[in-house]
Order: sequence, then C-alpha cells, then structure tokens
Amino acid sequence: MLRRPATRFVVAATLAGVLAACSGEGASDAAPSGDVAAAGEVPPVLKERHDNFEGIGDAFKAVRGELDKDAPDFTLIAAKAGDINTRAKLIETHFPAGTSVDDGFKTEALPSIWQKPEEFKAAAQKLVDESAKLVTVAGEGDKAATGAQAMAMGGACKGCHDQFRLDDKK
Repeated sequence: MLRRPATRFVVAATLAGVLAACSGEGASDAAPSGDVAAAGEVPPVLKERHDNFEGIGDAFKAVRGELDKDAPDFTLIAAKAGDINTRAKLIETHFPAGTSVDDGFKTEALPSIWQKPEEFKAAAQKLVDESAKLVTVAGEGDKAATGAQAMAMGGACKGCHDQFRLDDKK
C-alpha cells in the first residue's frame, strides 16, 4: 500500500526537477528566474543555484576520483571540467537581489555577495577561467599537470567559499 504513494512522490519529484532544470536554461544574460517571488514563497532561483553548485561539486568529485587512479580517463576529466565551466558561467545569474539570508531565506550565501558584487563577480570568473584551463590541460593527457590544474580550480572554489559562503561546519 505504501508503494503506490511513494511511486507518485518519486514521479512528482522527478517532474519538478525536470521543470526546474528547464527553467534554468537559456542565455546567461537573461534575467534569472525567481527575481521576484510572492511574499512567503521561495524564489525558484534558490533551487537553481543550489542545483548548479551541487552539479559543480559532483563534477569536481569525479575529476578527483579519476586523478586518484593510476591511469585516469582524461576525456572524462575534460568533460567534467567542461561541465564545471558551463555551470560556473551561470553563477552570477543565480544571485539576484532579494535572495539572501538577510531577506529571510535559508541559504549559505553570505550578504557579502551583494555587498561586494565586483569581488563576487571576479571570484566566479576565476572558476570559469580555471575550469577552462583544466579542459585544455586534461586534453594533453599529463596526469601531473592535470592534477596541478585541478588543484588550481579547487583553489578558485575555496577562495569564493571563504569570502561568500556560510560554512556552518566550522
């Protein structure tokens, strides 16, 4: 008996995820969805940015996993770095005004994102740049160079997290 409601929940959740993913597509200069939400509603952009960062994290874990192998799959590393690069280009559009913890939303985004927009933009661009370099370096098939560039890309993530993300695990 529980199986049927659970199946419906999974189907509903899957459809909601597909719809959310579709709403995030388009040109990066387009107005981000969820700029304005009715009082008490969570703007869709909060889920979009969360999902985008989850995707970046998953792709980076795959890169690190490959580099732990004796014979990494450089094609996979380049593809995951390309995914990170594509997602990194969306970061700036995922932080419209009115979507911070100061606005009453549960988010790890620190107010410094909106207080220091040029610094935030530069930090996001660093991830774009470093992930693009990783695509190139991975294509050369050199494990040491690819590992070093993956570390540089990870440093771009850390640099942004240190300034602009709440670390509730400290």
